[in-house]
Amino acid sequence: MTSRTTSRPPIAGAAILIAVILLFGAVAFVAGAAVAGGGAPSAAQSVSAEPSRSATPTPTPAPTPVLETVTCTAPSEAFALLCETYARIKADYVDEVDDAELVEGAVEGMVEALPDAYSGYLPPEQYETALDDLSGEFSGIGAEVGMRNLADPADEEACTVITEICALVIIAPLDGSPAEAAGLRAGDVVLAVDGEPTAGSTISEQVFRVRGEAGTDVTLTVERDEETLEITITRAVINLQEVRSELLADGVGYLRLTTFTDRSPGLLRDALSGLLDQGATDVVFDLRNNPGGFLSAAQAIAGEFVPVGELLFTVESGDDVQRWESEGGLATDPAIEVVVLVNGGSASASEIVAAALQETGRATLLGEPTFGKNTVQVWTELPNGGGLRLTTDRWFTPLHNSVAEGGIDPDVSVTAPEDPESEADPQLDRALELLAG
Repeated sequence: MTSRTTSRPPIAGAAILIAVILLFGAVAFVAGAAVAGGGAPSAAQSVSAEPSRSATPTPTPAPTPVLETVTCTAPSEAFALLCETYARIKADYVDEVDDAELVEGAVEGMVEALPDAYSGYLPPEQYETALDDLSGEFSGIGAEVGMRNLADPADEEACTVITEICALVIIAPLDGSPAEAAGLRAGDVVLAVDGEPTAGSTISEQVFRVRGEAGTDVTLTVERDEETLEITITRAVINLQEVRSELLADGVGYLRLTTFTDRSPGLLRDALSGLLDQGATDVVFDLRNNPGGFLSAAQAIAGEFVPVGELLFTVESGDDVQRWESEGGLATDPAIEVVVLVNGGSASASEIVAAALQETGRATLLGEPTFGKNTVQVWTELPNGGGLRLTTDRWFTPLHNSVAEGGIDPDVSVTAPEDPESEADPQLDRALELLAG
């Protein structure tokens, strides 16, 4: 990481934190909160394996935000309350208190007051741990969590703290992860961690309760289909395999992408090139249980299928609109038919790619509705060494649709087997039928 400190960067030049493996770095991301540590690149690094291929559009320089200078000598009307409270505590509280602790508590409360579950604050020790995880080796359970309003899914802003209505849910376990092996599933509602209820806490707090060293156990109490389950998971060092590929019968190339890391575009391009060289004429692109990742990786990967110059998505904050367009790739020929597999664990960057291919007419989406998350967050290191994660933007599909309400509906609905251990894959089978005509 070239720098841990960021001001509000141009989103076009920022990366998105990967959802399942990586935790928190000083980059922009459109994923939920991870419950495993991980390795990540600097936001300044190219996400393409080919240096000549730019993975992000040329950014428009953004003005440096002007921050209001607030002092308790002449506070603004809004901050008079804060200054008065601080003065009363320092003058009258029965014991001596540390200024740094008071300020940190005020910062935590300020961030929690935002109508957004994905903005958060990490104390210095937690933020430092998160940055240390960028070493390339990581341990955890391998799953991403998010917040969902069970009463009104369209009103995510009402959920900032976990309650019976504002549920902490599993977006997706990672392929081959301890979470998947233990039976954790996308959509599970996490009620407690090691017997301590999640209600009343934030996503960030739960992330660090679930984290831990390899070889140690954590027990999640989850609700699934009105049944309460106790799932004990042994944390482990997780080896990330972003891309898998295979040439199936009848010239169909199968591509499986598990996360959007900085390496993913190059790895996927190599795998796609190999399939085409082997004679693949059509492609099944599997994004099931892929909870997202780097924004620039989403652009590069979608561009492998969408013709150059076509709009893939926009990233917007008020009147500030950044257009992300395709730079072209190996499978833009319409003669190469593409079916994209999605489900409720397909989130964020996965939804960016799926919607881009669907709305440009480049692919048929098959499976189940996606998770539904369209916000972008940026991490900034604060003067005390802590980290501020702040939602700064929202992304939209080529037709300017938001996926926040209910995710993306597939063109062809096919449900997965209820038993996750089943070797049957009716979604892949149906995709092959579509490609066979």
